Amino acid sequence: MTTEKFKILAKYIKDMSSETRDIETFLFVKDNISKYQLNIDITSKPLKNKLIEINTTLKFEDKEPNEKKSYYEIVYASIVRINEEIKEKKDLERIILCDVPNKIYPELENAFLNLMHNSGHPSIKLEKKIDFTKLYNEKFN
Repeated sequence: MTTEKFKILAKYIKDMSSETRDIETFLFVKDNISKYQLNIDITSKPLKNKLIEINTTLKFEDKEPNEKKSYYEIVYASIVRINEEIKEKKDLERIILCDVPNKIYPELENAFLNLMHNSGHPSIKLEKKIDFTKLYNEKFN
């Protein structure tokens, strides 16, 4: 029997932001939202007792330099207990950057889409699932 490498003890939205300055900005963004890009960032910090806080951040923003832009961000925290047997830095990196994000992604995506829809963009969909395994492999191999 294989033991779980980690256990997610808690997960929650740590921070959520939707900023649109005024109606002109809103209308401009509505027409140009297809140019917006999704950025992902994963940070972690050790807590006591083999616990790690992993923050997965999704930012949806316009990379073009222009006056009228909205800003959307969600930070999703996962509190994870790492199994005692995990000693290798590489295994730990994989858990933090790949395994945990893959596990929490459906909830994160759902929260993010709710944020977008409630911000006045009901037709927004994320075209493809984020493949954290692929991102991890590209970064480390």
